[in-house]
Amino acid sequence: MDKGPVNWRNSGLRWYWVVLVVFFADQWSKQWVLTHFDLYESVKLLPFFSFTYVRNYGAAFSFLSDAGGWQRWLFTAIAVGFSVVLTLWLYRQKSSEWRLNLAYTLIIGGALGNLIDRLMHGFVVDFLDFYWKASHYPAFNIADSAICIGAALIIWDAFRSKKH
Repeated sequence: MDKGPVNWRNSGLRWYWVVLVVFFADQWSKQWVLTHFDLYESVKLLPFFSFTYVRNYGAAFSFLSDAGGWQRWLFTAIAVGFSVVLTLWLYRQKSSEWRLNLAYTLIIGGALGNLIDRLMHGFVVDFLDFYWKASHYPAFNIADSAICIGAALIIWDAFRSKKH
């Protein structure tokens, strides 16, 4: 059985810099929104896109946002758990497996970005608002984008042929 890389430099941990980039870009953007916008304030940038400051007390698409507060701790535990598991997988992954390494680090960075919001504010700051006429896609942020891109990379990797 292959035990993976011998040290962190040969492992997926070499990609951990992506976690830092996602985390700091996400936190900087959210701090900018908190500083420059009032709640629900919106600035139209394109005919289908606005910066709109909203608070998400739940998970993706405001899932469980009105559950009474316990969901904050559930989503905190999930973020920590996934981050730990994906970090362990990165350690076992070869650094050359770029799709999975990038995917895992994008997900970790996004999870930690939203985790800090939940711990500091009790909600996640969302502000990217895409819409068509009166139909709005749920607002999201850089962390959410990183998580979705990471998930797409995992799916892509699952369908590609593996050379042994």
